[in-house]
Amino acid sequence: MKFRNFKTVPKMIFGRGSFDQLDDVLADERQKVGDFVVFLVDEVHKDKPLAERIPATDKDMVIWLDVTDEPKTTYVDALTAEVQTFAAENNNGRNPVSVVGLGGGSALDLGKAVALMLTNEGGSASYQGWDLIKNPAVHHVGIPTISGTGAEASRTTVLTGPDKKLGMNSDYTVYDQIIMDPDLIQGVPANQWFYTGMDCYIHNIEALNGTYINEFARAFGEKSLDLCSQVFLQDHPDSDEKLMMASYMGGQSIAYSQVGACHALSYGLSYVMGYHHGIGNCIAFDVLEDFYPEGVKVFREMMKKHNIVLPKGVTKDLSEADMDKMIRTASGLAPLWDNVYGPNWKEKVTPELLRSLYERM
Repeated sequence: MKFRNFKTVPKMIFGRGSFDQLDDVLADERQKVGDFVVFLVDEVHKDKPLAERIPATDKDMVIWLDVTDEPKTTYVDALTAEVQTFAAENNNGRNPVSVVGLGGGSALDLGKAVALMLTNEGGSASYQGWDLIKNPAVHHVGIPTISGTGAEASRTTVLTGPDKKLGMNSDYTVYDQIIMDPDLIQGVPANQWFYTGMDCYIHNIEALNGTYINEFARAFGEKSLDLCSQVFLQDHPDSDEKLMMASYMGGQSIAYSQVGACHALSYGLSYVMGYHHGIGNCIAFDVLEDFYPEGVKVFREMMKKHNIVLPKGVTKDLSEADMDKMIRTASGLAPLWDNVYGPNWKEKVTPELLRSLYERM
Protein backbone atom coordinates (compact mmCIF):
# COMPACT_ATOMS: atom_id res chain seq x y z
CA MET A 1 0.00 0.00 0.00
CA LYS A 2 1.28 3.45 -0.91
CA PHE A 3 0.47 6.27 1.50
CA ARG A 4 -0.16 9.84 0.45
CA ASN A 5 2.67 12.25 1.13
CA PHE A 6 0.90 15.58 1.30
CA LYS A 7 2.00 19.10 2.10
CA THR A 8 0.47 21.42 4.69
CA VAL A 9 0.89 25.16 5.21
CA PRO A 10 4.40 25.51 6.71
CA LYS A 11 3.91 28.83 8.51
CA MET A 12 0.86 30.30 10.19
CA ILE A 13 -0.03 33.09 12.59
CA PHE A 14 -3.26 32.99 14.57
CA GLY A 15 -4.84 35.58 16.83
CA ARG A 16 -6.78 38.80 17.00
CA GLY A 17 -4.75 41.65 15.52
CA SER A 18 -2.29 39.29 13.80
CA PHE A 19 -2.98 40.92 10.41
CA ASP A 20 -0.62 43.68 11.52
CA GLN A 21 2.28 41.23 11.26
CA LEU A 22 1.84 40.91 7.49
CA ASP A 23 4.42 43.66 6.91
CA ASP A 24 7.01 41.70 8.92
CA VAL A 25 6.24 38.53 6.94
CA LEU A 26 6.70 40.34 3.63
CA ALA A 27 9.89 42.08 4.80
CA ASP A 28 11.58 38.67 4.84
CA GLU A 29 10.78 38.30 1.12
CA ARG A 30 11.83 41.82 0.04
CA GLN A 31 15.58 41.42 -0.47
CA LYS A 32 16.51 43.42 -3.59
CA VAL A 33 15.86 46.83 -5.07
CA GLY A 34 12.75 46.52 -7.22
CA ASP A 35 11.26 43.62 -5.28
CA PHE A 36 7.50 44.00 -5.22
CA VAL A 37 4.45 42.29 -3.75
CA VAL A 38 1.06 41.72 -5.38
CA PHE A 39 -1.99 42.09 -3.16
CA LEU A 40 -5.10 40.41 -4.56
CA VAL A 41 -7.92 41.76 -2.40
CA ASP A 42 -11.68 41.09 -2.48
CA GLU A 43 -13.16 44.39 -3.63
CA VAL A 44 -15.69 44.25 -0.78
CA HIS A 45 -12.85 45.72 1.31
CA LYS A 46 -12.22 48.66 -1.03
CA ASP A 47 -12.77 52.00 0.73
CA LYS A 48 -13.18 50.12 4.02
CA PRO A 49 -10.90 50.37 7.10
CA LEU A 50 -9.01 47.18 6.15
CA ALA A 51 -7.88 48.77 2.88
CA GLU A 52 -5.95 51.39 4.83
CA ARG A 53 -4.12 48.68 6.76
CA ILE A 54 -2.71 46.84 3.73
CA PRO A 55 1.10 47.28 4.00
CA ALA A 56 1.67 48.10 0.32
CA THR A 57 4.67 50.22 -0.67
CA ASP A 58 4.77 52.49 -3.71
CA LYS A 59 6.50 49.64 -5.60
CA ASP A 60 3.75 47.13 -4.91
CA MET A 61 0.64 46.23 -6.86
CA VAL A 62 -2.84 46.16 -5.31
CA ILE A 63 -5.57 44.53 -7.42
CA TRP A 64 -9.19 44.69 -6.27
CA LEU A 65 -10.82 41.38 -7.17
CA ASP A 66 -14.26 41.04 -8.69
CA VAL A 67 -15.63 37.87 -7.08
CA THR A 68 -19.21 38.31 -8.24
CA ASP A 69 -18.77 34.98 -10.03
CA GLU A 70 -16.87 31.91 -8.92
CA PRO A 71 -13.19 32.15 -10.03
CA LYS A 72 -12.79 31.40 -13.72
CA THR A 73 -9.68 30.26 -15.57
CA THR A 74 -10.08 33.24 -17.91
CA TYR A 75 -9.96 35.62 -14.93
CA VAL A 76 -6.87 33.90 -13.52
CA ASP A 77 -5.12 34.25 -16.88
CA ALA A 78 -6.09 37.93 -17.17
CA LEU A 79 -4.82 38.67 -13.64
CA THR A 80 -1.57 36.81 -14.36
CA ALA A 81 -1.05 38.82 -17.55
CA GLU A 82 -1.70 42.05 -15.63
CA VAL A 83 0.99 41.15 -13.08
CA GLN A 84 3.44 40.13 -15.81
CA THR A 85 2.93 43.44 -17.62
CA PHE A 86 3.56 45.32 -14.37
CA ALA A 87 6.72 43.25 -13.76
CA ALA A 88 8.00 43.93 -17.28
CA GLU A 89 7.49 47.67 -16.88
CA ASN A 90 8.78 48.01 -13.33
CA ASN A 91 11.08 45.12 -12.44
CA ASN A 92 12.83 43.90 -15.62
CA GLY A 93 10.26 41.15 -15.94
CA ARG A 94 11.08 39.59 -12.57
CA ASN A 95 8.14 38.06 -10.77
CA PRO A 96 6.82 39.50 -7.50
CA VAL A 97 8.50 38.15 -4.37
CA SER A 98 5.09 37.33 -2.92
CA VAL A 99 1.41 37.16 -3.84
CA VAL A 100 -1.05 37.92 -1.03
CA GLY A 101 -4.64 36.64 -1.30
CA LEU A 102 -6.93 38.58 1.05
CA GLY A 103 -10.66 37.88 1.30
CA GLY A 104 -13.05 34.94 1.16
CA GLY A 105 -12.58 31.57 -0.51
CA SER A 106 -12.65 33.02 -4.03
CA ALA A 107 -9.95 35.58 -3.24
CA LEU A 108 -7.83 32.91 -1.55
CA ASP A 109 -8.22 30.60 -4.56
CA LEU A 110 -7.28 33.42 -6.93
CA GLY A 111 -4.19 34.21 -4.85
CA LYS A 112 -3.05 30.60 -5.11
CA ALA A 113 -3.88 30.38 -8.82
CA VAL A 114 -2.00 33.55 -9.84
CA ALA A 115 1.04 32.53 -7.76
CA LEU A 116 1.07 29.22 -9.67
CA MET A 117 0.54 30.68 -13.13
CA LEU A 118 3.39 33.19 -12.78
CA THR A 119 5.80 30.24 -12.85
CA ASN A 120 3.96 27.78 -15.12
CA GLU A 121 3.46 28.41 -18.84
CA GLY A 122 0.16 28.22 -20.67
CA GLY A 123 -3.38 28.87 -19.54
CA SER A 124 -4.69 27.82 -16.14
CA ALA A 125 -7.36 25.56 -17.71
CA SER A 126 -4.61 23.15 -18.75
CA TYR A 127 -3.74 22.57 -15.08
CA GLN A 128 -7.23 21.67 -13.84
CA GLY A 129 -6.78 18.25 -12.33
CA TRP A 130 -4.45 16.44 -9.95
CA ASP A 131 -0.69 17.11 -9.80
CA LEU A 132 -0.35 18.71 -13.24
CA ILE A 133 1.59 21.76 -12.00
CA LYS A 134 5.30 21.42 -12.89
CA ASN A 135 7.01 24.36 -11.15
CA PRO A 136 6.80 25.77 -7.61
CA ALA A 137 4.63 28.86 -7.23
CA VAL A 138 5.75 32.34 -6.29
CA HIS A 139 5.78 32.73 -2.49
CA HIS A 140 2.15 33.28 -1.49
CA VAL A 141 0.30 34.34 1.65
CA GLY A 142 -3.37 33.64 2.42
CA ILE A 143 -5.46 35.78 4.76
CA PRO A 144 -9.14 34.82 5.15
CA THR A 145 -11.73 37.50 5.94
CA ILE A 146 -14.59 34.97 6.09
CA SER A 147 -14.35 31.43 7.44
CA GLY A 148 -15.54 28.07 6.22
CA THR A 149 -14.06 27.17 2.85
CA GLY A 150 -10.77 25.83 4.18
CA ALA A 151 -9.08 27.45 1.15
CA GLU A 152 -6.38 28.79 3.45
CA ALA A 153 -5.37 25.20 4.30
CA SER A 154 -6.06 23.22 1.12
CA ARG A 155 -3.91 22.06 -1.80
CA THR A 156 -6.43 23.09 -4.42
CA THR A 157 -7.67 26.24 -6.08
CA VAL A 158 -11.13 25.60 -7.49
CA LEU A 159 -11.69 27.14 -10.93
CA THR A 160 -14.44 27.14 -13.53
CA GLY A 161 -12.87 26.43 -16.90
CA PRO A 162 -14.21 26.27 -20.45
CA ASP A 163 -15.47 22.71 -20.04
CA LYS A 164 -15.41 21.87 -16.32
CA LYS A 165 -15.25 23.14 -12.76
CA LEU A 166 -12.19 21.55 -11.19
CA GLY A 167 -9.30 22.63 -9.00
CA MET A 168 -5.62 22.88 -9.67
CA ASN A 169 -4.73 20.24 -7.08
CA SER A 170 -1.04 20.28 -6.24
CA ASP A 171 1.44 20.45 -3.38
CA TYR A 172 2.66 23.67 -5.00
CA THR A 173 -0.82 25.17 -4.54
CA VAL A 174 -0.57 25.22 -0.74
CA TYR A 175 0.04 28.64 0.79
CA ASP A 176 3.55 29.27 2.17
CA GLN A 177 2.10 31.39 4.97
CA ILE A 178 -1.36 32.05 6.34
CA ILE A 179 -2.50 34.69 8.80
CA MET A 180 -5.71 33.88 10.68
CA ASP A 181 -7.01 37.01 12.39
CA PRO A 182 -10.55 36.52 13.81
CA ASP A 183 -11.04 40.31 13.87
CA LEU A 184 -11.19 40.25 10.07
CA ILE A 185 -14.37 38.15 9.87
CA GLN A 186 -16.54 40.47 11.98
CA GLY A 187 -19.40 42.13 10.15
CA VAL A 188 -19.86 39.50 7.41
CA PRO A 189 -23.53 39.48 6.22
CA ALA A 190 -25.51 36.79 8.09
CA ASN A 191 -26.49 34.66 5.08
CA GLN A 192 -22.97 34.69 3.65
CA TRP A 193 -21.53 33.86 7.08
CA PHE A 194 -23.89 30.88 7.31
CA TYR A 195 -23.41 29.52 3.78
CA THR A 196 -19.62 29.77 3.97
CA GLY A 197 -19.56 28.22 7.44
CA MET A 198 -21.69 25.35 6.16
CA ASP A 199 -18.98 24.57 3.59
CA CYS A 200 -16.81 23.67 6.58
CA TYR A 201 -19.58 21.69 8.30
CA ILE A 202 -20.27 19.73 5.10
CA HIS A 203 -16.54 19.06 4.54
CA ASN A 204 -16.52 17.32 7.90
CA ILE A 205 -19.69 15.30 7.37
CA GLU A 206 -18.46 14.05 3.99
CA ALA A 207 -14.97 13.22 5.26
CA LEU A 208 -16.12 11.46 8.45
CA ASN A 209 -18.65 9.33 6.53
CA GLY A 210 -16.38 8.50 3.61
CA THR A 211 -14.39 5.41 2.64
CA TYR A 212 -11.16 7.45 2.71
CA ILE A 213 -11.46 8.23 6.43
CA ASN A 214 -8.46 7.52 8.67
CA GLU A 215 -7.46 8.58 12.18
CA PHE A 216 -5.52 11.61 10.94
CA ALA A 217 -8.51 12.97 9.04
CA ARG A 218 -10.91 11.89 11.79
CA ALA A 219 -9.01 13.81 14.48
CA PHE A 220 -9.25 17.09 12.58
CA GLY A 221 -12.76 16.44 11.25
CA GLU A 222 -14.29 15.58 14.62
CA LYS A 223 -12.81 18.63 16.32
CA SER A 224 -13.86 20.87 13.43
CA LEU A 225 -17.39 19.43 13.60
CA ASP A 226 -17.51 20.09 17.35
CA LEU A 227 -16.45 23.70 16.77
CA CYS A 228 -19.14 24.08 14.08
CA SER A 229 -21.72 22.85 16.58
CA GLN A 230 -20.58 25.44 19.13
CA VAL A 231 -20.75 28.22 16.53
CA PHE A 232 -24.03 27.38 14.79
CA LEU A 233 -26.07 25.78 17.58
CA GLN A 234 -24.76 27.37 20.78
CA ASP A 235 -23.96 31.00 19.79
CA HIS A 236 -20.60 30.70 21.52
CA PRO A 237 -19.10 34.09 22.50
CA ASP A 238 -15.79 33.17 20.85
CA SER A 239 -17.52 32.10 17.65
CA ASP A 240 -15.20 34.05 15.31
CA GLU A 241 -12.11 32.29 16.67
CA LYS A 242 -13.87 28.93 16.73
CA LEU A 243 -15.16 29.18 13.15
CA MET A 244 -11.75 30.26 11.89
CA MET A 245 -10.16 27.20 13.50
CA ALA A 246 -13.01 24.95 12.33
CA SER A 247 -12.35 26.11 8.76
CA TYR A 248 -8.62 25.41 9.00
CA MET A 249 -9.11 22.02 10.66
CA GLY A 250 -11.81 21.05 8.16
CA GLY A 251 -9.33 21.84 5.38
CA GLN A 252 -6.74 19.69 7.12
CA SER A 253 -9.20 16.83 7.46
CA ILE A 254 -9.95 16.64 3.75
CA ALA A 255 -6.25 16.97 2.92
CA TYR A 256 -5.87 13.37 3.99
CA SER A 257 -9.35 12.19 3.12
CA GLN A 258 -11.83 13.66 0.61
CA VAL A 259 -15.19 15.38 0.26
CA GLY A 260 -18.17 13.53 -1.16
CA ALA A 261 -21.60 13.57 -2.78
CA CYS A 262 -22.58 17.12 -1.81
CA HIS A 263 -19.48 18.71 -3.29
CA ALA A 264 -19.81 16.68 -6.48
CA LEU A 265 -23.41 17.86 -6.95
CA SER A 266 -22.52 21.41 -5.93
CA TYR A 267 -19.85 21.60 -8.62
CA GLY A 268 -22.55 20.87 -11.18
CA LEU A 269 -24.79 23.63 -9.76
CA SER A 270 -21.92 26.12 -9.85
CA TYR A 271 -20.71 25.20 -13.32
CA VAL A 272 -24.11 25.30 -15.03
CA MET A 273 -26.18 27.64 -12.88
CA GLY A 274 -23.52 29.91 -11.42
CA TYR A 275 -24.29 29.29 -7.76
CA HIS A 276 -21.52 30.28 -5.37
CA HIS A 277 -19.91 27.36 -3.62
CA GLY A 278 -21.37 27.89 -0.14
CA ILE A 279 -25.02 28.25 -1.10
CA GLY A 280 -24.60 25.58 -3.80
CA ASN A 281 -23.41 23.15 -1.14
CA CYS A 282 -26.40 23.98 1.06
CA ILE A 283 -28.91 23.46 -1.77
CA ALA A 284 -27.33 20.10 -2.60
CA PHE A 285 -26.87 18.94 1.00
CA ASP A 286 -30.54 19.50 1.82
CA VAL A 287 -31.54 16.60 -0.49
CA LEU A 288 -28.89 14.15 0.73
CA GLU A 289 -30.58 12.65 3.81
CA ASP A 290 -30.18 9.18 2.29
CA PHE A 291 -26.39 9.72 2.19
CA TYR A 292 -25.83 11.66 5.42
CA PRO A 293 -28.99 11.27 7.58
CA GLU A 294 -27.67 12.67 10.87
CA GLY A 295 -25.65 15.39 9.14
CA VAL A 296 -28.67 16.66 7.18
CA LYS A 297 -30.86 16.56 10.29
CA VAL A 298 -28.44 18.80 12.24
CA PHE A 299 -27.95 21.03 9.18
CA ARG A 300 -31.69 21.71 9.10
CA GLU A 301 -31.61 22.54 12.82
CA MET A 302 -28.83 25.04 12.11
CA MET A 303 -30.83 26.59 9.26
CA LYS A 304 -33.88 26.94 11.49
CA LYS A 305 -31.89 28.55 14.30
CA HIS A 306 -30.38 31.15 11.96
CA ASN A 307 -33.58 31.77 9.94
CA ILE A 308 -32.04 30.56 6.69
CA VAL A 309 -34.48 29.81 3.85
CA LEU A 310 -32.91 27.99 0.91
CA PRO A 311 -34.01 28.62 -2.67
CA LYS A 312 -36.35 25.86 -3.86
CA GLY A 313 -37.11 24.55 -7.32
CA VAL A 314 -33.85 25.91 -8.71
CA THR A 315 -33.55 23.25 -11.43
CA LYS A 316 -37.17 23.11 -12.56
CA ASP A 317 -36.68 25.28 -15.67
CA LEU A 318 -33.36 23.77 -16.74
CA SER A 319 -33.03 22.69 -20.36
CA GLU A 320 -32.26 19.06 -21.05
CA ALA A 321 -28.82 20.07 -22.33
CA ASP A 322 -28.02 21.93 -19.09
CA MET A 323 -29.27 19.05 -16.96
CA ASP A 324 -27.00 16.69 -18.91
CA LYS A 325 -24.09 19.08 -18.41
CA MET A 326 -24.69 19.15 -14.64
CA ILE A 327 -24.86 15.37 -14.53
CA ARG A 328 -21.59 15.06 -16.49
CA THR A 329 -19.89 17.57 -14.20
CA ALA A 330 -20.98 15.78 -11.03
CA SER A 331 -20.20 12.28 -12.31
CA GLY A 332 -16.74 13.35 -13.51
CA LEU A 333 -15.43 13.86 -9.97
CA ALA A 334 -14.15 10.33 -9.49
CA PRO A 335 -12.24 10.75 -6.17
CA LEU A 336 -15.34 12.23 -4.51
CA TRP A 337 -17.59 9.33 -5.49
CA ASP A 338 -14.85 6.83 -4.65
CA ASN A 339 -14.94 8.34 -1.15
CA VAL A 340 -18.71 7.83 -1.02
CA TYR A 341 -19.01 4.29 -2.42
CA GLY A 342 -15.53 2.86 -2.87
CA PRO A 343 -13.87 1.58 -6.06
CA ASN A 344 -17.12 0.30 -7.59
CA TRP A 345 -18.80 3.70 -7.40
CA LYS A 346 -19.64 3.76 -11.12
CA GLU A 347 -22.20 1.01 -10.53
CA LYS A 348 -24.05 3.33 -8.12
CA VAL A 349 -23.52 6.81 -9.56
CA THR A 350 -25.78 6.57 -12.58
CA PRO A 351 -27.22 9.44 -14.61
CA GLU A 352 -30.61 8.43 -13.23
CA LEU A 353 -29.46 8.84 -9.61
CA LEU A 354 -27.90 12.24 -10.29
CA ARG A 355 -30.93 13.44 -12.25
CA SER A 356 -33.27 12.42 -9.41
CA LEU A 357 -31.17 14.36 -6.89
CA TYR A 358 -30.94 17.48 -9.07
CA GLU A 359 -34.68 17.38 -9.73
CA ARG A 360 -35.33 17.46 -5.96
CA MET A 361 -33.44 20.77 -5.71
